[in-house]
Amino acid sequence: MIARRTVLWLGLAQLVSWGVTYYLIGGFGDAMTADLGWSRGVVFGGFSAALLTMALVSPVAGRWIDRHGGRRVMTAGSLLNAAGCAGLALGHSLVSYYAAWIALGVAMRLTLYDAAFAALARIAGAGARRAMAQITLLGGLASTVFWPLGHWIAQLVGWRGAVLAYAGFALATIPLHLAIPDARHETATAAAPAAALRPLAASRADRIIASALYAAIAALASFLNAGMSSHMIGILTGLGVAVATAVWIATLRGVGQSAARLSEVVFGRRIDPLSLNVLAAALLPLSFVAGLFSGRSAAAAAGFALVYGAANGILTITRGTLPLVLFDPRIYGAFVGKLLIASFVLSAAGPVIYASVILHLGDDGALVLSLVAAGLVLAAALLLRLRFHRR
Repeated sequence: MIARRTVLWLGLAQLVSWGVTYYLIGGFGDAMTADLGWSRGVVFGGFSAALLTMALVSPVAGRWIDRHGGRRVMTAGSLLNAAGCAGLALGHSLVSYYAAWIALGVAMRLTLYDAAFAALARIAGAGARRAMAQITLLGGLASTVFWPLGHWIAQLVGWRGAVLAYAGFALATIPLHLAIPDARHETATAAAPAAALRPLAASRADRIIASALYAAIAALASFLNAGMSSHMIGILTGLGVAVATAVWIATLRGVGQSAARLSEVVFGRRIDPLSLNVLAAALLPLSFVAGLFSGRSAAAAAGFALVYGAANGILTITRGTLPLVLFDPRIYGAFVGKLLIASFVLSAAGPVIYASVILHLGDDGALVLSLVAAGLVLAAALLLRLRFHRR
């Protein structure tokens, strides 16, 4: 059993950690491009470098959490988040810019959902599903809080001052991470029936199939998330939405994420993770169809942000809960860390690929690309459910 205060502190830490790192480029990317005088591809390439770094350190980070617990690892991540933000704010050369993003890449792997999920799995094993969903309620509001907040701070002190303020917010997560219990679930579940711990993918063939489908879903969803986090505001403005309006419409993504996650917390026990994953994947294509009409209708633009947010919000939860039922939760951190390598690599390419597609094919082209990727996510989710649901 995970204490409510642990869930609350970890949820608050997720809200801040996502806001000051992953959503940083989406809020300041255009201002950074104009000020630094570099191409859009070079500026957004820093975020891609961070995501690629996440891929490289993912297996090691998972093992660290399995071995040492979330308290030490995530606290170290808080310090690195602050250092990376300070490096962006104070640096002026290309080398310092990319060095700061690489530091943020390590820090994000140590502080964002995948690290938090591994920490919770270490504490409660298969019983961590509800806590995983609960911490994402606050984390899902990161863009809703930090995009307008960052825009307001940047208007007062410029983007560098805003990113330096982000470093201070990152330091504020240290006591929240220090509150994570240093416990292992084996001691609490030693008497549990062996059948309760039996994974759905028990045989070698099943593990290969489940791993491939899970990795594909996670990778494609991360690709879309990276692209939308970096370019959603730009896509909306490119389709004809005013900049200020686009910022506020984009924040509806966070509202959609948290609303969907709240529904999962309340009703999630009635839906198994495999079915929930299909439901979320089915919403993805609908969101991008609405996005294609964003320039003509404010309602379509709002629907795009809300529905995409809801789909991504649930997919984030199933990214954490599917391994609890498919694989052995006792090796959650290390095993899932390996499966997520492809996710981080593809998400690293996301911002640059979207920037190139927007440049050559326009904002509509970026949404068509998103629609194709969303269709592949849905196909993989359906195959995963068909293979393992009856078990």
